[in-house]
Amino acid sequence: MAMPRTVRVRRNGVEFISNIDRTQYTLKQLQMAGLREVGKMIRKRVMQQAKLQVGMKRSKRIMRSFQYWARKRETDLIVGIKHNTWYGFEQELGTHGQRKKAILMNAVFSNIDDIRRIMGIYIESIENENRAAGLIRDDGGWGPDNE
Repeated sequence: MAMPRTVRVRRNGVEFISNIDRTQYTLKQLQMAGLREVGKMIRKRVMQQAKLQVGMKRSKRIMRSFQYWARKRETDLIVGIKHNTWYGFEQELGTHGQRKKAILMNAVFSNIDDIRRIMGIYIESIENENRAAGLIRDDGGWGPDNE
């Protein structure tokens, strides 16, 4: 979806300019871009932890079980373990026969500062419209008009 245009209305010689739709769109897109970036970073750190804790031979299956979902409607990020992967959540939470490894929890808790830094970069760019438009685009292009 392209960035909404500025609404200009003239009444009795006075021009009203509204950027509300454009600002709301930009804020939501910046949040989503920031959440996707955080999800990529957390998954990367989970992969590194899984290789160290589980071992190279068994880590591929466990690494594939971790993923993230950046949901547009709710504007949130879910980082978790795929459904029906017993080896993923058993190693994360632990069971009677499997000790707790907490790969996902440790990756998130040890990188809280990085998460705040990444989200801060995206949210503070609302002040500069050109910078915000560049961060929003997923395909690496520049600006909303090059679609």
